[in-house]
Amino acid sequence: MRTYCTVAVLLMLAGPSAHARQSADAAPQHHLMPVPASVRIEAGRLPLDKSFAVAVTRHRDARLLRGIERALRRLQARTGIEFSHEIKKDAATAKLAIEVAGPGEAVQSIAEDESYSLNVTAQQATLKAPTVVGALRGLETFLQLVARDAAGSFLPLAEITDKPRFPWRGLLIDVCRHWQPVEVIKRNLDALAAVKLNVFHWHLSEDQGFRVESRRYPKLHELGSDGLYYTQAQIREVVAYARDRGIRVVPEFDVPGHATTWFVGYPRYASAGGPYAIVREFGIFDGTFNPTREEVYRFLDGFIGEMAALFPDAYWHIGGDEVNNKQWNASRAIAAFKKRRGLKDNAALQAYFNQRLSRILSKHGKRMVGWDEILHADLPKNTVVQSWRGQKSLSEGARQGFNGILSAGYYLDAMETSAFHYAVDPLPAANGLDAAQAGRILGGEVCMWGELITPENIDSRIWPRTAAIAERLWSMREVADVDDMHRRLDVVSLQLEELGLTHLSGPDTMLRRLAGTEDIEPLRALLRLVEPLSLGQRMRARRATQLTPLTSLGDIACPDAPARRELAALVAAFLRTAPRDPASGEALAREFRAWVELGRSLAAMAERAPLLRDAEGLAADLAELGAAGQEALTFLSEGKTSPKEWTASKLALLDRAAAHKGFLRLAVVSSLRQLIVAAGSSGSAGRSLEPRGHSPDGP
Repeated sequence: MRTYCTVAVLLMLAGPSAHARQSADAAPQHHLMPVPASVRIEAGRLPLDKSFAVAVTRHRDARLLRGIERALRRLQARTGIEFSHEIKKDAATAKLAIEVAGPGEAVQSIAEDESYSLNVTAQQATLKAPTVVGALRGLETFLQLVARDAAGSFLPLAEITDKPRFPWRGLLIDVCRHWQPVEVIKRNLDALAAVKLNVFHWHLSEDQGFRVESRRYPKLHELGSDGLYYTQAQIREVVAYARDRGIRVVPEFDVPGHATTWFVGYPRYASAGGPYAIVREFGIFDGTFNPTREEVYRFLDGFIGEMAALFPDAYWHIGGDEVNNKQWNASRAIAAFKKRRGLKDNAALQAYFNQRLSRILSKHGKRMVGWDEILHADLPKNTVVQSWRGQKSLSEGARQGFNGILSAGYYLDAMETSAFHYAVDPLPAANGLDAAQAGRILGGEVCMWGELITPENIDSRIWPRTAAIAERLWSMREVADVDDMHRRLDVVSLQLEELGLTHLSGPDTMLRRLAGTEDIEPLRALLRLVEPLSLGQRMRARRATQLTPLTSLGDIACPDAPARRELAALVAAFLRTAPRDPASGEALAREFRAWVELGRSLAAMAERAPLLRDAEGLAADLAELGAAGQEALTFLSEGKTSPKEWTASKLALLDRAAAHKGFLRLAVVSSLRQLIVAAGSSGSAGRSLEPRGHSPDGP
């Protein structure tokens, strides 16, 4: 069944892929995501039946066996077949033979070999990898290959060799602005593994919450968390869970700014006296570490030493962004310190702080990662700069000799489309870097900041868009066909639900609560047509805080509304044919009639459920837009030009409809605009296809 978060669902293999290196006569299509480095799919099949068994030759260890067991459970659930869970040693007796050369690194690093090969014949599938992590990546590809038809479940015949383009492919989850419990983290780790991401960036301290138990400095979590924090046992549990799936965990503890909750319990380390309290609003606040006092570095040394035992990864993220300098500028002692040290400004003072911090991290076996603001020539060159400002900043760091990862363009709270994120490349073809500099671009990270997420809606904010970004970070640059990406993304979205994600099911639960009824079909139909506002738009419309209930339609709607693509395709098909294509014309007519009826249904629901009042303006807009669409179709189908007055009035309607209502914006305005302009083309020559002053579908 089609939902508002996903479009058509492909359950079987079809025609040829636009990507991956295939022979010219390869007929079947795959829906693998990310696309492997080399893949050849051929006609034929390896049937999956009760005889299916797995053999492991050469290296086997507990992590590999657990990964195989997870894969078997997923395979059973998808096929409905009961398989043997006994892992054999003789490859000749199994339909999946796994050969792993060795365990890989004791502590996974950016140098871990994640490559694998997977060959499927009519008799057997053979998965080979140099490390357990590579085998885990290959198992995910194996599961994505599974298809079914009237004859049953099977694997297509395939030859795949694969390795990632970038070694750093991550997802940041901010658990500070809104708390996310362990079960949310675990199901998202499962999803990260499914799309071959390998870094979980855990944002653990912020002005709104300090989320880790510290036994050495207990006031951090006791006073800075509202009682919502991870115990040290839970931290170890998550780190082990991630390692089992080939995922590194990089902690972020933000300093010297975004640091208020450090000072709730320990105000003496701030640049100005307290008292301090957990901040409920979102933004940039004054609380900042004092870089001039030795006891600050002793405190951080003690804290990092304690936490380093929990997080084995070589990298430690210090934040380092958005220091507003107010406390530094107001302090005579800090001004005198800068003068004595010859520090010309606050940027130099922060660089001094970071140099001291880098030495502490090195003492505890860690390398520094930080946002753009930490970039400074005097930092050790093993520092990693994470760019939220863009490609220019990323490239500048690479030219100075620093490794870098890109996050600009991967901010999920911007509510951009999968296609937008997919087009953002950490290392585009025209990058202006030499080979050595380009080699310093390690990859990228998706960012899920926490202002507008709860355990209820976080999955639908992250997925499935993150799978498209995962492909950009794993697959070759030339894998860039947006339509083919969407075709495969629809399939992967359903597969991700197998892992316990709620990106498809969760919105319905929230809608039933909002409407107070099980009859939510009009709301589901509406959410197919709309998208939530970006974080910036939302804050300008009605400022949210940590205490704001995130239960409105704008909190439920999924980014990247499916109707945007569907309507655009129908309008394009209708307008490029002469005479007009009757099939696409009738499909558009049905769509527009449904809008008119939906407008009436939503208006009736809003009368009974006050929490749906945000939908009233949208209901009225949809009714008018549906009528305008039907009229435009009539003009175009009859080969007539619409009157100038009609065209002008409908374009004005589109301008009004493009404005957000509540926390939602219509995602279909641009496509309808094309239809209206086409209907009145002779009378509206020169009119822009975009509304005056803003983009209808953009953030």
